[in-house]
Amino acid sequence: MTLQELRYLVAVAEEGQVARAAERCHVGQPTLSTQLKKLEDTLGVQLFERGPRGLKPTAAGAPIIAQARIVLEEAQKLRELARTAQDPMAGALRVGAIPTLGPYLLPYLLPAIRKTYPKLRLLLSESLTAQLLEALHKHTLDAALLALPVAHAGLETMELFREPFELALPVGHRLAKKKHAQPQDLADENLLLLVEGHCLRDQALDVCGTSMRASREEVQATSLETLRQMVAAGIGCTLLPRLSTLGGARPDKRLIELRPFTAPEPARLIGLVWRVRGARAEAARRLGELIRAHLPRGVLALKS
Repeated sequence: MTLQELRYLVAVAEEGQVARAAERCHVGQPTLSTQLKKLEDTLGVQLFERGPRGLKPTAAGAPIIAQARIVLEEAQKLRELARTAQDPMAGALRVGAIPTLGPYLLPYLLPAIRKTYPKLRLLLSESLTAQLLEALHKHTLDAALLALPVAHAGLETMELFREPFELALPVGHRLAKKKHAQPQDLADENLLLLVEGHCLRDQALDVCGTSMRASREEVQATSLETLRQMVAAGIGCTLLPRLSTLGGARPDKRLIELRPFTAPEPARLIGLVWRVRGARAEAARRLGELIRAHLPRGVLALKS
């Protein structure tokens, strides 16, 4: 049994097809199939069965695949320990972020990261919270920037800052006459929301009241930028995280008016999460500390 055979095993489990797994592993299908059959012969069990949507782990194969991920992670730890013995902030760090945060936060942070840790190579990706947590669980991410709280075993969490929400209104809207908005102002408004799966959708409903969930037919969008364009077109109003309203993130100043909420401002809690025993746990922890030390304007630092 080799580590390469275990990599093939995990790739087939995650891709569901030998062809895609072979492409991911940069080998031919016959090579991967042969190595997978060799592994099954070594273990004496069938690892996959063919279903209507491709290959599916058998009852015996599922725990073996889970253990294979652990073995590969431990092997990666050995490589990372050797590589970062003198400098844990060298090499690649795979960081995910939710799409309502990444494009607005990371531009503020990247110059400081490059200056402080010039040997660190950030590999950035965006996805929804559920997918980021799954990627952490599958060891395809080292850390993720999320809205907290998240309940997930085996993860360490560092709270970074609170990000207030602002009310985005079409120019000339009646609520634009007010200097500050209140959640109850939205009771009779057409509230624009992101589709299910975005944590910002649930946060907006929490701010505006759960009664809107049942009483209003919602217009839904798949991205924050689509929501913004819908507000600019006069379709309704929405809540925007403050970082998405600053500087170059606002190409629509003539079409959208923003109003802060009265104190205490509704806000979301942003944090960094990583695997407790991950090979890059120390690098993730130091990244979180750097973010805390270089917060962009508009967000609320947490009291220590």
